[in-house]
Amino acid sequence: MSSLSPDGDRLDPRLLALIGVVLLGGLLGILNSTMAAVATDTLAVSFDTSLSTAGWTSTGFLLAVTATIPFTTWAVDRYGGKRLWLIGLGLFVTGSLASGLAWNVGSLIAFRTFQGIGAGVLDPLVLILLARAAGPRRAGRVMGLMGVVLALGPALGPVSGGAVLEALSWRWMFLLSVPVGLVALLLARRVLPTDPPAVERQGHIRLDVLGLALLAPGFAGLVLALSQTAEQGGIAAWQALLPLFLGVTLMLGYAAHALRAKTAQPLIDLRLFSSRGFTASVTIMGLSGLVNFAAFFALPLYFQQAHGHSVLAAGLLMAPVGIGGSLSMPIAGRFSDRIGSRKLATGGTLLAALCTLAFTRVDADTHELRLSATALLLGVALGFLAAPTMGSLYRALPEHQVAQGSSVLYMLNQLGAALGVAVVTLIFQTSGGVVEGFQHTFWFTVVVFLVILLSIPLLPGPPAPQPPDSAPKAVEPGPAEAGTRA
Repeated sequence: MSSLSPDGDRLDPRLLALIGVVLLGGLLGILNSTMAAVATDTLAVSFDTSLSTAGWTSTGFLLAVTATIPFTTWAVDRYGGKRLWLIGLGLFVTGSLASGLAWNVGSLIAFRTFQGIGAGVLDPLVLILLARAAGPRRAGRVMGLMGVVLALGPALGPVSGGAVLEALSWRWMFLLSVPVGLVALLLARRVLPTDPPAVERQGHIRLDVLGLALLAPGFAGLVLALSQTAEQGGIAAWQALLPLFLGVTLMLGYAAHALRAKTAQPLIDLRLFSSRGFTASVTIMGLSGLVNFAAFFALPLYFQQAHGHSVLAAGLLMAPVGIGGSLSMPIAGRFSDRIGSRKLATGGTLLAALCTLAFTRVDADTHELRLSATALLLGVALGFLAAPTMGSLYRALPEHQVAQGSSVLYMLNQLGAALGVAVVTLIFQTSGGVVEGFQHTFWFTVVVFLVILLSIPLLPGPPAPQPPDSAPKAVEPGPAEAGTRA
């Protein structure tokens, strides 16, 4: 499917509609995850349970997302993108309604886990559907638009969650997703093109059952180990060591299985990593997730503990990070389609490093306006790093590997986010106070940005020039009518 209008420059209106519908569904999962994270105290009081038990309402959701991603890699080709998207939205809306009606903490954990399965279908599908719709020539521009959701979601989630908790019951954090999800479902039925499953074009696509049994719980185990490291205050606790051991063992088992698979297609072909450009792209995105969530975690802690602000106020003060990213990503993505990714990513990384260096000079008396301005610049810088990097990934991937590449990208970004939260938690716990912890956190991010700088030269080069007479034609409507059920 082409992403261009006949003039070869502007995005086709039908593609713009598709982007809007897909991003609406993708925003639901990100917002709901980060909203619920600020409600742990409220849930513990409401259900008369411990903080650690209430925390499983978020941990269960996260583990369900991570465990479902590998299955989505296979299912999108088996059932088709539109059908799977509608299934994912249906699961998410059902889980949201059930979570809002939960009667005890056990039922809420179960329903949140079910909701996470829906989000685990939607999250990688956002990347897959947009990448396939855009094509390699406009990958940067479309990934830049998608980056608006990635930037705003983690920033708006705590703000929205705090506002809901101050004005309404905790149940509305989940119930509000129901009408929005139903609207997204109806729009998706009308806007998304009916794509025949790959099984109709290529024959039977066999599920790599052994690979799924190894990869899904293995990756979830690694994320759980990082989550427990943050909660227990160290990697030495058995709650972190056990899932770490199981996760590493299962992941090594998957690697051995995938490398010797000859008859069946592995769930994720590890030969993808033989491409220098692919490896550099997913590594940089993983490290970007690390520094992004390190900032999202450290800034509210500082505002609450050093300045005494409420959860809502702290969320509003850290929102400039997401706002900056949402402003810069579409611009950076558009330019990366013309000049490539390396220069833009290098400039973004250098600016981000300068911002983090400024954060290392913060003390308890630093004015919030200065911090918010620096946070805004950091968000702009991260946008100029992330959007071109994602665009370069999809310019380097052939279409039949888009699903696998998207899953790897999302998995490593999730792992980086979990690692960022765990590292920042340990830094704060081992520091002499909140200000010292804040400073040490951003010294750590400076080191991460140096690693990113060393990786940028490995990104794919600028896109090859396209002959004037080879501009793609406009998107043709599918054979089915807009309202046809997938």
